[in-house]
Amino acid sequence: MTITEAPPVTRPAGRRRMVWTGLVWVSLVPVAIWLVARTLGWSAGFWVQLLAFTPYVAVWSLVSVLAALATRRWAAAAVAAVIALGFALATVPRVIPDGDKGPSTGVELRVMTSNMLFGGADAAEIVRLVRENQVDVLAVQEFTEKAQQALTAAGLDRLLPFNQLAPEWGASGSGLYSRYDFADQSADRNDGEFQQAHAVVQVPGAGTVYVESVHPLAPATRDMVPGWSADLAAQVPAEGGVPKILMGDFNATLDHKQLRDLIDTGYHDAADTVGKGWIPTWGPFDGDPIPPVTIDHVLADDRIGVKDVRVHSVKDSDHRAVIAWLTLPAS
Repeated sequence: MTITEAPPVTRPAGRRRMVWTGLVWVSLVPVAIWLVARTLGWSAGFWVQLLAFTPYVAVWSLVSVLAALATRRWAAAAVAAVIALGFALATVPRVIPDGDKGPSTGVELRVMTSNMLFGGADAAEIVRLVRENQVDVLAVQEFTEKAQQALTAAGLDRLLPFNQLAPEWGASGSGLYSRYDFADQSADRNDGEFQQAHAVVQVPGAGTVYVESVHPLAPATRDMVPGWSADLAAQVPAEGGVPKILMGDFNATLDHKQLRDLIDTGYHDAADTVGKGWIPTWGPFDGDPIPPVTIDHVLADDRIGVKDVRVHSVKDSDHRAVIAWLTLPAS
């Protein structure tokens, strides 16, 4: 009697193909949902925080395209390519300078915004940035009495002698410092209980310009999202009156519809305008695994030109300072 071995059992190739096909399609679901939610401006609960990381998801969407192509799932590759294109249309313009940056001739105004992290940011470093970049107007958030004293001791009052200050303990304080005098000035508390210092600055050769230190409530928890949304909706629109500049910690990125709606009233984001809209301004820059995001902005209305933007780290703050070179219309 002859004994023969049974042939090895192999998994049918068709089953493996079905598994791979299923995995490729499943990988497209989260990025597709993300793109739709971002496009429609859906904002609820924890999703508001996630939206800030959209540029990272945009890069990840390319992985889905490559995976579909590598496994020859052509239909999935086509869908993945459409999704990646949607992300590209939403995010890539931020790294491409606009053809129209606004007026290129007029009076230059250099502005800077810096969140001082409960007043503990290095005041000498902020003053150094003001001095070296010849900043004309400085906006500060999370501005405390201790921070005010430190900035004064570092020599800020000699560089920018005019101010509108509303220092408070914790994160709610706000301030404006200016090289030029004010025609009007005040500080108002928003619905999120943050002060927002603002003033009409008299710029020689350019008349007046409205400047505000912006700091809406952060959407840190689900119940804070309505207040965050209301604070952004309450920001001064660009149209009408004197030219306007809003700068500060907006607690929002260009992927949040609330910020885009504000910009659509007649502003342009300075960093986005010059192709530097992906430079992160907030995050744990000391090695923490949370990816940094761009929530500090300078918004200039369309009557104001943008020449350049630079972002600088500030010791003892989790925010980077943003400096913008703007061009005001001559009076």
